[in-house]
Amino acid sequence: MSQFVKAVLFDLDGTLIDTAADFVRIIGKMSLENNWQAPLETEIREQVSAGASAMVQLMLRHNDQLEVGEDELLNFRQQFLDDYEADICVDSCLFDSLDAVLADLESKGVPWGIVTNKPRYLAEKLLNKMQLDERCAALVCPDDVSRSKPDPEPMYMALEKLGIPRGAAGSVLYVGDHIRDIEAGNAAGMPTILAAYGYIPPEDQKTLKKWGADYIVETPEQLNKLLLSSGKFEYL
Repeated sequence: MSQFVKAVLFDLDGTLIDTAADFVRIIGKMSLENNWQAPLETEIREQVSAGASAMVQLMLRHNDQLEVGEDELLNFRQQFLDDYEADICVDSCLFDSLDAVLADLESKGVPWGIVTNKPRYLAEKLLNKMQLDERCAALVCPDDVSRSKPDPEPMYMALEKLGIPRGAAGSVLYVGDHIRDIEAGNAAGMPTILAAYGYIPPEDQKTLKKWGADYIVETPEQLNKLLLSSGKFEYL
């Protein structure tokens, strides 16, 4: 029996948009400026969902910079964010086949939105660069709430922006690539889909089934199939 769906929400980095290449480029630039060796691309990708500080700390550990003080670490983090904002969408793109998902939802009149832990000023600039800002029906960022994911508060705000009551949260899908995404969606009463193709460190790969997602997809193409042609969902 199909499940009725009124809207679909996505995490941003590692779920809807593949932003890792831009972060790899920036870490490479910062490493070069300090005469350091950049970490491997795969290592950087695995830290994207953990945020700017995690990627900067990876760069420092990779070059045995283990005694960097808190102020210097904050300076490196700010440089990272400034460089990213300046060239936010050089290599970022929608994951393969997900543009077709968005287009299909739009053709059905089903709104889609984003709930992310990315700061609003960066999320808005990225969506604008990718011409997704006017297509996105709801954008919720940490700036908008008092408690970020894994707390369900951002999910409730997304429902409000979509005009969907909390009691109908079971008709809104949430797709994410981090355990906090699944926890937040589950806490809000939303069916959750784990994007296992996202930025997930190797040590977490073995525990994915324990995260509590209703569905797990290994590739963007599997997500496309699940949402559009599996028969599991019927869109209102």
